[in-house]
Amino acid sequence: MPEAVRFSVSLSEDLLNQFDALLEKKGYENRSEGIRDLIRDRLVQQEIDENKEVVGVITILYDHHVRELSEKVITVQHHSEANVISAMHVHLDHHNCLEAIVVRGEGALVRKFADRLIGTRGVKHGRLVITSIGTDLPK
Repeated sequence: MPEAVRFSVSLSEDLLNQFDALLEKKGYENRSEGIRDLIRDRLVQQEIDENKEVVGVITILYDHHVRELSEKVITVQHHSEANVISAMHVHLDHHNCLEAIVVRGEGALVRKFADRLIGTRGVKHGRLVITSIGTDLPK
């Protein structure tokens, strides 16, 4: 791991108190870890904005009794320009199923694929969590 460099940051007392409260709530050991995570998060967002290769998890919740919905979800996955790495199907109860789909590809293609799945008629809720492959991110 590269040697740490110390620097100072000026903040209003109110902003610092809010940040400290967030760090405590999230279980951070110190401010440095929180600031490192904020910087990494922004670097990941930059890679997504630049349409670099990313990995993501798409979750969708749907009623499996909706006619042909399961088949549509599978068809969308088979015809995706993003690379579907894995999919997990979970039966939550008599009506509801959860699908978790791991994808990899250019940021725009992953978003487009997720939007198509989430927007499929009969899907109750969906979300895309996307991150960088991490090869260019500092430790």
